[in-house]
Amino acid sequence: MELTSFLDYRKKTVVDKAKNGDKEAFLSLMDENRLNIYRVARGILKNEEDIKDAIQNTLIKAFENIYTLKKDKYFKTWLIRILINECNETLRKNKRSVALDENIGGIDEKYHDRYENMDLINAINLLSDECRVTITLFYFDDLSVKNISEILKVSEGTVKSRLNRARAKLREILGEDE
Repeated sequence: MELTSFLDYRKKTVVDKAKNGDKEAFLSLMDENRLNIYRVARGILKNEEDIKDAIQNTLIKAFENIYTLKKDKYFKTWLIRILINECNETLRKNKRSVALDENIGGIDEKYHDRYENMDLINAINLLSDECRVTITLFYFDDLSVKNISEILKVSEGTVKSRLNRARAKLREILGEDE
């Protein structure tokens, strides 16, 4: 059996177990996806507490609704879609209750990964929400245009257009005009 076939089989069995109520299997899936989940949430939200809340709500909703997942191989796509919805809900709540934070474009420094303190992260934070999410999913989570299209429920052409706009804006912000 090829390695990719084995990994697909393993993932399928873990997702299947989680769908049948196995808490350990569910926790294993969450552990495999925790960095991706954090990066997507951080790409949308700026406040560390909002990020934690969105992730926590995502995990609860995913656990309660995992039985609705139709195809096991789309678990990650399904999970990220829930997370994006939670992040968008947090943004809507924040717009209603709080004025814009004076630290626009800043990032919370509590989380430490190899992307921290980079000009690129600050530049990405200056992008529109739709471009920031698309760039984050494509470059930080290594998702394909097709997968991003499915997650965001937009056409592949829209994803490509957002990627091109985001790249152009990043070149402009970072001073790398051609």
